[in-house]
Amino acid sequence: MGLKENIESVLARITEPDSGAGLISAKIAEVAADGEITLRFSYPAKTAAAELERQIGARLGEAGLPARVRVLAEVVARAPQSGARRLPQVKNIIAVGSAKGGVGKSAVAANTALSLAAEGARVGILDADIYGPSVPTMLGVCRRPQGGKGGGILPLEAHGLQVMSLGFLTEKGAPAVWRGPMASRALVQLLEETRWDNLDYLILDMPPGTGDIQLTAAQKTPLTGAVVVTTPQEIALADAQKGLAMFRKAGVHILGAVENMSFYECPQCGGKSHLFGEGGGKKLCEENGVRFLGGLPLHISIREDADGGTPTAVKTPDGEIAAAFRKIARLAAAEAAKRPRDFSAVIPPVVAEK
Repeated sequence: MGLKENIESVLARITEPDSGAGLISAKIAEVAADGEITLRFSYPAKTAAAELERQIGARLGEAGLPARVRVLAEVVARAPQSGARRLPQVKNIIAVGSAKGGVGKSAVAANTALSLAAEGARVGILDADIYGPSVPTMLGVCRRPQGGKGGGILPLEAHGLQVMSLGFLTEKGAPAVWRGPMASRALVQLLEETRWDNLDYLILDMPPGTGDIQLTAAQKTPLTGAVVVTTPQEIALADAQKGLAMFRKAGVHILGAVENMSFYECPQCGGKSHLFGEGGGKKLCEENGVRFLGGLPLHISIREDADGGTPTAVKTPDGEIAAAFRKIARLAAAEAAKRPRDFSAVIPPVVAEK
């Protein structure tokens, strides 16, 4: 066998760490005639790529073969639900939702956005909770945004994210005493008039429930897909089922589900206790044919970091919880990358003239 074939035979026994797919069979790795290896990712995968480079170097070294690896990661626009046209300067919008409050949805949304950015993507987050915006507190930003040249609103920046929330436009502590239609219009206006700057992903932190605002967001926002957050107990799972049904009714692709507060790990002995039940998130995914993106622990640091304006994904980026968030983010992005490409921004609409 030649150099190319020898390298391919080694790579065939290595799998991608998140999906478990073989590098050669899944066409993640390509080997040139001179032995150079190209790893191609359609989603941000800095962590996975680094692990693969380490494995490839070790395996090829054992075989006495050269290890020259380059990594290419390109995020492209994926098709939203039928009839929706994507926003300028935004390739993909991922909604993070739950039909029940109190499951940690906003913390998951914020940490997912930060994790995608850490993996190499350009990311924004829009706080769609009109009545109880929490993203300003979680990301530690409370300034009023400025208007852009030519109109629109410039997003604020925090921890490398582009950020927008109604909380930036109202007085601190002032309630949004609005009826459903007014709140829905405010959400659409906030989404469309923000001058996002070349985003690979916009994370939409949905408000809890399945009412007017949630349905407006699901129907009128060009969503690449949605992530549903739940906790293990039966009452939360029942509501998560409603959230899945709402997205599907609006034609939105489900990227997967996250089980928050999956377990509590004793800091003294390391034992794990499933305080709210066990396996509910996985069962929900199995019954609905969607991907289980991962479980997150019940840990005081997640709450403390969010309250302090520096979420866990950036405060302790090398910790186990941050690693869990990054894997969830990569898996969600990988699922989004399976969607068909969207060429609506480069192909102008056909206009019939009389």
